[in-house]
Amino acid sequence: MVSRRNVMKAGATAGAAALVTATAAAAARGSTPSATPAHGTHTGHGKTAHVAAVTAPFAVRMPIPPVQQPIASVANTDFYVVSTRKAQAEILPGTRTEVLTYDGLFPGPTFRVKTGRLAVIAHSNHLDMPTAVHVHGGHTPSSSDGFPTDVLDPGKSRIYSYPNKQRAATLWYHDHAHHMEAEHVFRGLAGFFLIDDPAQAELRLPTGSYDIPIMLRDARFADDASLVFEHDDFQFRNTILVNGKPQPYFPVAARKYRLRFVNASNLRTFTLRLGNDAEVAQIASDGGLLAGPTPIRSWSLTPGERVEIVVDFSAFPVGSQVFLDDAVAGPVLRFDVNRAAADTSRVPDRLSTIPALPAATKERAFTLNFNPSTGQFLINGQQFDAERVDTEIKRNTTEVWTVTNGDTLFGIPHNFHPHLVQFRVLARNGQPPAPGEAGVKDTISVGPGETVRLQATFGPYLGRYVYHCHMIDHSASGMMAQMKIVP
Repeated sequence: MVSRRNVMKAGATAGAAALVTATAAAAARGSTPSATPAHGTHTGHGKTAHVAAVTAPFAVRMPIPPVQQPIASVANTDFYVVSTRKAQAEILPGTRTEVLTYDGLFPGPTFRVKTGRLAVIAHSNHLDMPTAVHVHGGHTPSSSDGFPTDVLDPGKSRIYSYPNKQRAATLWYHDHAHHMEAEHVFRGLAGFFLIDDPAQAELRLPTGSYDIPIMLRDARFADDASLVFEHDDFQFRNTILVNGKPQPYFPVAARKYRLRFVNASNLRTFTLRLGNDAEVAQIASDGGLLAGPTPIRSWSLTPGERVEIVVDFSAFPVGSQVFLDDAVAGPVLRFDVNRAAADTSRVPDRLSTIPALPAATKERAFTLNFNPSTGQFLINGQQFDAERVDTEIKRNTTEVWTVTNGDTLFGIPHNFHPHLVQFRVLARNGQPPAPGEAGVKDTISVGPGETVRLQATFGPYLGRYVYHCHMIDHSASGMMAQMKIVP
């Protein structure tokens, strides 16, 4: 199981591993390591291993994580209790795997809350290691944000409060205890946190049983079905799980569905499309609805990113099988169109008003890079130190951040996620953002040699937060920094 010492040891050897892997891959091709990974491949440090099936495909149904119910509700507040504990889960059919869970579920229960309504969650830690809970994409007070060293010790409980004063969106929650977050998330500490806005009912998007959250991730299993975690292991996590099951199927009616995707992998990027190359409508990104639907045939998700699409399965005859394909893994999910159904939902031409961009008062620059000599992953040449404030920001001010991936020699990808805020993408490599990135975001891909410019307003809360690469094996090895919001 995880320990700080083991993670630091892994970080110290990651440099050699990255160099050896990239060089060996290049030698096999008879070339030097490529500066840019092939489009759609798993963006690890060099050559990608394709997915190997460990069980018969499409033998199990994709489950939908249950919605956590409040134990009490008063005025404008809902109260919940959750325990973090080990459990045995049937991931591979006919076997049991020990996992880390919220309330014994893999993935964890879904929190479905309303915008502007306070959610108070009492977490108790029944594990033998510290944890820290972070709602990814949440505008959250510092005391409840899951700062990496603000941990909940074994046997203890604490209250996390989420005001949810933000746009409706598909968020997710996961562990964030520093040096341990990578293994904790890999072993199961993740779940959906969905914010709904009753005012969006007039849009008539698919709802209820036609609104489906889908958590994608990869995993590595031993012969005895136990999970195998090795730090920075981008080659052998070769089993794709969809809501905790390998290559499942899911029955659908011949009508429109809203599909909410989150990439909960530590390192893997997914590039997805329907197997028949059908056009779908992207309606939302990390921070909620786009201004209007964007027709797409494929969509990519780096770790932590979310995309929402609407698929109209009435385009397929009843009895059809529609595959969700990944560019590297191949088919990861099968939709079985098994019945007709009435459908009054729609995808309107206008979905939302994207918040205006206030005038920025400061610009900052950040470079993400890996030091192969030390095995450290760095931001602006420094490894994370919880005792050091890297960036001090006045509350409610607006800044433009330029984020560059300096890891070009070996083609190491990164992405970028600041806590507390969501941002707008101003440019990628000097060009306007693609339509799918033109909405509200909180996590963004930064490929080798790429530069993105982001604009965010930092408020309304004071205190300390972090920003980091959300390829969380990287952040666990130091690619994270601290910002402090001051009066």
